[in-house]
Amino acid sequence: MTQNEELSVPGGGTPSISVVIPTRNEARNIPFVLEALPDSVTEIVLVDGGSVDGTVEVALGIRPDIVVVQQARRGKGNALAAGFAACTGEYIVMIDADGSMDPAEIPSFVAPLRAGADYAKGTRFALGGGSDDISLLRDLGNRFLNGTTNLLFRTRYSDLCYGYNAFRRDCVATFALPDPHDRSGPRWGDGFEIETLINTRVAKAGLVIREVPSFESERRFGESNLRTFRDGFRVLATILRERFTALPPARPLAPAPAAPVARVIVVPEARSHSASAVESRVSL
Repeated sequence: MTQNEELSVPGGGTPSISVVIPTRNEARNIPFVLEALPDSVTEIVLVDGGSVDGTVEVALGIRPDIVVVQQARRGKGNALAAGFAACTGEYIVMIDADGSMDPAEIPSFVAPLRAGADYAKGTRFALGGGSDDISLLRDLGNRFLNGTTNLLFRTRYSDLCYGYNAFRRDCVATFALPDPHDRSGPRWGDGFEIETLINTRVAKAGLVIREVPSFESERRFGESNLRTFRDGFRVLATILRERFTALPPARPLAPAPAAPVARVIVVPEARSHSASAVESRVSL
């Protein structure tokens, strides 16, 4: 069975898939990510946070069809929000630019969405997943934050802080993220707490979630911008804030200003793949 057959939409055709890649000085890593994207991806949105190493130029040299967005503020959260606003696909996949997440796993994230899930949550701690990059300190911190979230939100997440996720495009309104184009100052959710913000709001909204096993490799080149204690405290603060506040009203993101960048919607013949997922419905 080919990838296009597995991802076919009832009644014919294939779903359109947008991939959002936040970048900041990832010129040495972005070639691996772009070249490993499966053929079923119909749109690539690269959001750049002011790279000075030629990241955008390298990316355009490999994939002239990508949509390039320059973020208005700083932080991974702002980058992702800007990328979501620029997407046109039925399904959106968020993936890091450092090469630690395998783009070949994207069909495994799309499959549960096709089967009816709203949100496909990557996990390194389910059968078939794993990590070469997580330290003992980060592992302990992740387990604490994960357990706290499951207790407070009555969820069954196994990997709260992993950022490889996919979802239906209409979920973006449920995320209720800050306007990514507003330059007036930083917002809560602009940083690495973005995954936790999204995961808790998806839970509060009662959406259908599936966990998808994923393997995390070491960053290929360079150093991460993540700071264990600083960002860990922001994640904990996010968990508490979200637990004791109401779910914000749905907030569709305003599209980014039009830019003269080509969009290619043609899907070449795809490679075969296998997909596995662990279903987890959230109940409140």
